[in-house]
Amino acid sequence: MPQESLPTNNSASIVGKIVSGFTFSHEVYGEGFFTFNTEVLRLSEASDILPVTISERLLEGDHFEEGSLIHISGQIRSYNNYVEVDKRNKLVLTVFARDIEKLESDENLNPNEIVLNGFICKQPVYRTTPFGREIADLLLAVNRSYNKSDYIPCIAWGRNARFAGRLKIGDHIRVYGRMQSRAYQKKKDDGEVLEKIAYEVSISKIETDASLAHGEQKEDGQ
Repeated sequence: MPQESLPTNNSASIVGKIVSGFTFSHEVYGEGFFTFNTEVLRLSEASDILPVTISERLLEGDHFEEGSLIHISGQIRSYNNYVEVDKRNKLVLTVFARDIEKLESDENLNPNEIVLNGFICKQPVYRTTPFGREIADLLLAVNRSYNKSDYIPCIAWGRNARFAGRLKIGDHIRVYGRMQSRAYQKKKDDGEVLEKIAYEVSISKIETDASLAHGEQKEDGQ
């Protein structure tokens, strides 16, 4: 099917295998949307399990099922979901599909490519691990149509982390990287340990207005 033109400030392209069934999510103006999970391989041969949201109209014509190898083009979207266990809203990320294609092979395709153009909306947190690895956490507000924004957690490493740690709220940046899933444990007040999954964009390159003007860029220097 023909690929729709994508906004330049939020672009996601993933290649992977469908690893779940399709679950109805919601309906907008009579158009149904479904969610499913896709396994996307990393270069290290580990993998990320990424949630995808897709319109029913994009599923017409092709037979997509668990095990199908697919290429999805779209955007990263965020929304708040109330979690009963935690009694609070949780920021949820999904890959919103604008085009889906069934593949016979993923040869010569980048399996996970994200480009975001937005604004720092929370002061970045720079830290080092006990083993001396440098990390910075960022929250990026990316504008979309109808005066809405997506709030996308990002993580930077090494030289990028040092650079990101000096950014301020309101700074305009462009980041390149991949979307990843990360398992972690959360301990409740009663001692129960919950297994959770976080989604974020792992940054490989950062550009600012100043670096774009001078043809410079900050790339991962690990």
